[in-house]
Amino acid sequence: MPKNDLFLKALRGETVERPPVWMMRQAGRYLPEFIAIREKYDFFTRCRIAELASEITMQPIRRYGMDAAILFSDILVIPQAMNIEVEMKPNFGPYLPNPVRDQKGVDRVVVPDVSIELDYVMKAIQATKELLNDDIPLIGFAGSPWTILCYVVQGQGSKTFDQAKGFCFSNPAAAHELLQKITDTTIAYLKAKVAHGVDVVQIFDSWGGLLSPEDYQEFSMNYTQQIVNALKDMAPVIIFGKGCWFALSDMAKSGASALGVDWTCSARNARYLSGGQITLQGNFDPSRLLSPPKLIKKMVHNMIDAFGKDRYIVNLGHGILPNIPLDHAQAFIDAVKSYPHEK
Repeated sequence: MPKNDLFLKALRGETVERPPVWMMRQAGRYLPEFIAIREKYDFFTRCRIAELASEITMQPIRRYGMDAAILFSDILVIPQAMNIEVEMKPNFGPYLPNPVRDQKGVDRVVVPDVSIELDYVMKAIQATKELLNDDIPLIGFAGSPWTILCYVVQGQGSKTFDQAKGFCFSNPAAAHELLQKITDTTIAYLKAKVAHGVDVVQIFDSWGGLLSPEDYQEFSMNYTQQIVNALKDMAPVIIFGKGCWFALSDMAKSGASALGVDWTCSARNARYLSGGQITLQGNFDPSRLLSPPKLIKKMVHNMIDAFGKDRYIVNLGHGILPNIPLDHAQAFIDAVKSYPHEK
């Protein structure tokens, strides 16, 4: 059990003095110590070398003292392990030179032995656990099957993922076969992560909000539900669906321990839509970290008041941006730690 178990208590719905806090993408590009490593090693090298991944994971913890660490990795290690080439191009983002857009493409996708293909992630977990020394919990994560499909079919990032949606709607049989392969791989991957020491798992459904509520059920939630069913008795599961306020009610019934909320959904609506009995996580607008530190502190305290200190985890509504000043990130963390003593 970690010495600081505030995060785990919040996930269990226990009463706490203050809510726990961490930030999505906290191990990354806004930190000068991360940038120094980035200048020496390409992206997937950083993911694949355990010492680098664990060091990057620890950097924000040393600097700010969050209540949870999240393993430095990427959601696209899953398709890489499934016989799909993935590159990370500087100033461009993910690029998949051979996107899957027909049945032949789906046939080439494999469900791998994660203990072999993703062994480097397990080594990174073990290295990180040693550095953490049971001080705080460690989060492992994966992309939702729908979000992974978006990249696999589109071949790169997109605002609309029109190719991915078109593939699902024009060839649903092939799309569901691909989604199931991704789901089976993700379940095995997250189970292995838990076996190697992560305390909590989070599913990032970054592009679920691009789907209608009906299509979300068919092409996303059905597969996320399989993952929750497989993992919920092994470790707490957090579902974060960006733009998926319409699915909060279904997510709340999934068996997950907590739901992430983005900044477009108010605390009041999130509590209402989720039924009021499940832990919520979020939902500070990442761009609001560009506000003056005094205003950040006031807004964070107001956010905690709106959600309530129990069954709540303070976080951003999406990942921290690369242009956030260090003292502004500090103000965000300190504001939570000072609650409720200072307002």
